[in-house]
This record gives sequence, C-alpha cells and structure tokens, in this order.
Amino acid sequence: MMAKAKSTTRRTAPARLADAAPASTADRLLGDLRSLIEAARDQTAKAVNSALVGLYWHIGKRIREDVLHDRRAEYGDAIVSTLSRRLTAEYGRGFSEPSLRHMIRFAEVFPDEAIVSALRRDLSWTHFKEILYLDDPLKRDFYAEMCRIERWSTRTLRHKIGHLLFERTALSKKPDELIAQDLAALRDEDRMTPDLVFRDPYFLDFLGLTQPYAEKDVEQAILRELEAFILELGTDFAFVARQKRISVDSEDYYLDLLFYHRRLRRLVAVELKLDRFQAADKGQMELYLRWLERYDARPGEEPPIGLILCAERSEKQVELLQLDKSGIRVAQYLTELPPRELLEKKLRDSIRLAREHLAAERREPTPDPEPKTPPPPAAAAKARNSRRSKKPRDA
Repeated sequence: MMAKAKSTTRRTAPARLADAAPASTADRLLGDLRSLIEAARDQTAKAVNSALVGLYWHIGKRIREDVLHDRRAEYGDAIVSTLSRRLTAEYGRGFSEPSLRHMIRFAEVFPDEAIVSALRRDLSWTHFKEILYLDDPLKRDFYAEMCRIERWSTRTLRHKIGHLLFERTALSKKPDELIAQDLAALRDEDRMTPDLVFRDPYFLDFLGLTQPYAEKDVEQAILRELEAFILELGTDFAFVARQKRISVDSEDYYLDLLFYHRRLRRLVAVELKLDRFQAADKGQMELYLRWLERYDARPGEEPPIGLILCAERSEKQVELLQLDKSGIRVAQYLTELPPRELLEKKLRDSIRLAREHLAAERREPTPDPEPKTPPPPAAAAKARNSRRSKKPRDA
C-alpha cells in the first residue's frame, strides 16, 4: 500500500507542473487582453467625447445664427424653451434649457471651428463648461490651451481657475497683443515660453507648515508633497535632485532643488528663502546657473533658468536688477492663502503696475541725432568764394 501511494505521488508531480504552465500563459494572455480592452474603451470614450463637443458647438452655432440673431430677447427665450422640450422628448437628457444655453455660449465665445476641433481631442464638454463663462477671452484661451498641453482633469482645471493661475503668471502682466502672440504660439506650435510657466505667488498651503519653520522644513515638506508641488509648478516639471552639490575651486555650494522642464528643454534651479529677497541672492543664483550650463546641461538643451522662492519680494529691486536678462525669476510663496478678495486685489495691482512699466518703456523717446553746428558767417563766405574760383572757365 505504501509503495502504491509513493507511485501516485510521482505521477501527480508532472501533472501539477503541466497545470502551472497553462495557468502562467493564461495570466499573461489575460493581462494583454485587458490592456487591449482598456485601450479600445479609452479610444472609444475619446471619440464619443469629441463627437459630442462638436455636436454641441454646431447646435449652439445654429441656434445663435438662425434663431437668436437680431431677435428680441423674449422671443429667443421662448424659442430655446420650445426647442429644449421637443429635443428632450425625442432624445432624452442632455438638451435641457440650461444645456442649450451652454451650447449657445460655447459657439459665441469659441467662434472658430478649427480651434474647437483641435481642442475637443483633449478637452471634454465638462472642461469647456468650466471655461465658457470666464469674462476675459485671453483668459479663456489660456486655460483651454494649458488644459490641452498639461492634460488637466476637470477637477484640476477648476482648481487652477479658483486659485487664479492666469493672474499669477508672468504672461498676464504683458500687453494684450503679446499675450495673444504667446497663446497663438502655444496653440499652433506647442511652443511654451517661460512667461507661461512661471508664476507669482506660488501657493504652498498644501505643505501644512506652521510658524516658526526653517528652510530645511520647507524643503522636506516639498519632497514629502512632491506630487502636489509639481502640480502647482506645472505638470511638465520633473524632479532631478535635492541639495545638488556645486563645486567651484575648493568650495562646495548646495542648490536646494533641481528640476527639468520637458517643454522648455532646460534645467530649472530652485532656491528657497525664508526672508525677503536680497540683491545678493541674484549673484548666488547666477553662479549656480552658469555652473549647471557648463557642467550639467546636455547638448541641445536651452540654458538653465533659476527660480528664487522667497517670503517677500520688492518689485522695484527686481526691476533694477534686471533679473530677466540673467534668466532668473523671483516669486513669493504663500504657506497660508489670504482671503480671495485680498488676493485678487493684489494680483490686479501687480498686473496693472507691470503693464504700466512696460508701456512706459515703449514710450521712451529715442534721442535725436546731434544737429550739425552751422559754420560762422565769415567761414561760410570764404567757402563759397573758394567753390566759385574752382569753376572751369568757358572755352
């Protein structure tokens, strides 16, 4: 009996191995099939979304042009209400009166079908609804293009708008025509400029810091909340190093944080300052940037750029130091958010002052060339007589 049992054991061992091989193959095959199904579902969802956005734009355009154009407001209200009832009865949800008004607004603020066609590949209808009622067309274009480039979710887009991202960018401080040029370059060429990337102030309330704290605490909190920090910086930032050692002659310096921006194709050096920005901070950052350019940047990359995050900054000091010519940005960071009304006022004032400064630079007259000093009368008469004496005599 014992021998028979032993023989049975010998027979079942290969069977178990044989069973394991198909199971392993099945698991691998199942994983591949799941990937195919998920990819197909994702492509289908994108295609449906794109078609719906296009449909809603055409519905809004048709109602706006054929029904509401040059008509009385009360007449338009009645028509929209009637259309809503009939469409809902035939096609179900999605054509309520508020929904039709969203579509009309959509066609009104995005009149260019080519731009809508490009955006609808990446933006859902819920994305567009977040943007439609922004009062400034440049602001709408900014959020639409940044949403496309950085692939924000609707929740992220709502967060960016609520935290006044546009007003905090360097872009917003430019004249409208220059803002439009930068946005056109982003839309047509996917070309990102530093003015689109960097902002002031940065909101670091997610770090959960309470006074008093040291620079090391801020740095550690950023690394702990790196995902949220990169979301505040911009999704094209990639973390490279912390306390990057920079050796010059026999001295070692340590850069707080080093990032790489994929679209700008350049290293971004970040220095954290607990106090007010000082003029000496410029020299320190310039040393870091030149070292990174010489020893760390790779062929084909743009020169590194610096970001000094400080508790407070002086507009006049930053202006006099001409930091932009050195590739350095200075921005304030806030670990606690002020009331929205106060923040909006501060940003509006900052934008106004920056635009006034740019306008003043443009109006600066160029000095006229020095007028020629006329010769004294005696010298002029002598010159005339000399010219007469040189005239050839008639033959």
